[in-house]
Amino acid sequence: MKNKIQELLLQSLAILKSKDILSTSNDILIKIENSRGPEHGDFASNIAMTLAKKTKMKPRQLAQNIIDQLPESEILERVEIAGPGFINFFLKQDAHQATVVDILENGHHYGDSEIGANISTLVEFVSANPTGPLHIGHGRGAAYGAVVSSLLKKTGFNVSCEYYINDAGRQMDILVISVWLRYLQHNNAEVPFPENAYQGDYIADIAKALCTEHAEKFVLPTEKIVSLFEEKDPELKIDDLIKYCIDSLGEKYYRIIFDTALDFILITIKNDLVDFGVKFNNWFSERSLIESKTVNKCIEKLIKNDWVYEKDGAQWFCSSKLGDEKDRVLIRENGQATYFASDIAYHLSKVERGFEKIINVWGADHHGYIARVKASMKAL
Repeated sequence: MKNKIQELLLQSLAILKSKDILSTSNDILIKIENSRGPEHGDFASNIAMTLAKKTKMKPRQLAQNIIDQLPESEILERVEIAGPGFINFFLKQDAHQATVVDILENGHHYGDSEIGANISTLVEFVSANPTGPLHIGHGRGAAYGAVVSSLLKKTGFNVSCEYYINDAGRQMDILVISVWLRYLQHNNAEVPFPENAYQGDYIADIAKALCTEHAEKFVLPTEKIVSLFEEKDPELKIDDLIKYCIDSLGEKYYRIIFDTALDFILITIKNDLVDFGVKFNNWFSERSLIESKTVNKCIEKLIKNDWVYEKDGAQWFCSSKLGDEKDRVLIRENGQATYFASDIAYHLSKVERGFEKIINVWGADHHGYIARVKASMKAL
């Protein structure tokens, strides 16, 4: 109903423009509000007060001009001016009944509009790390993102839904170690299990699947593995286990365990989302950004544009100059790129893929990312 009244006002303003009373009828924000009470009608607009200064007319005088040019409408009983220049709209008694008929006749197409003008829009949501099953927090993001996407599609935007797979970095290495150690235990090897490894039953399920497919292919002598547990620092301990696993198994075997674990968890996540009624057009891999050197190219571009400096052996992005609360590390002192560096490359890829609008649905724990990601886009 508000859209219909808004359309009537737009037609009136177009007539006023043709009579040189208005300089333009384009890009005018028309607000239609519910009236404060039945004596003020059903809806009200302050458009006359908004435009009065531009037209050098008194608001009530402009309001009358607007009313005079309103086209005939089957929904309006009458239109009145109130107070300093509000325009109050009184609906006919059967106006709402007509809307019900409209809903029944149009079915699921009711409410469709072309507001979005087919603008290419990417909505990224959920994007949970593929290191375990989804939890209730992810479900909330899935519901929110799906609703936002549906509303945008309904209003004429060309929407693509995307899940960003965080399949690179240390957490994935910890997943591999967790599966490998359970795999060794399943093959009767007496090895401890780190307290900061992934503990869920799904890890044992992946390990069993690995045993079924590859038998004892990835079994190594346990003496060295057990000796690594002498390290007291839990983070250093698991880093030592990761290095030993990669060095001893080799890249080929390590990648088999990696891919088995990743595929198992992604299938679980996808099935849960389908059951929840959420579908994605694209699943975008973080690892693809690294393997294609996109992350490196992105950092090189920031360096070329003088947005990066070196401190304490690390490379920092000058995000504080672009609205962030502090500068952010891109490359650690050990030469490893941070998650943020991958995030910059990912968002740049969204732009390079031609999306005109980019919407991210993040969890509450990512509120600090907003300023830094916006800063990176400004810099690029």
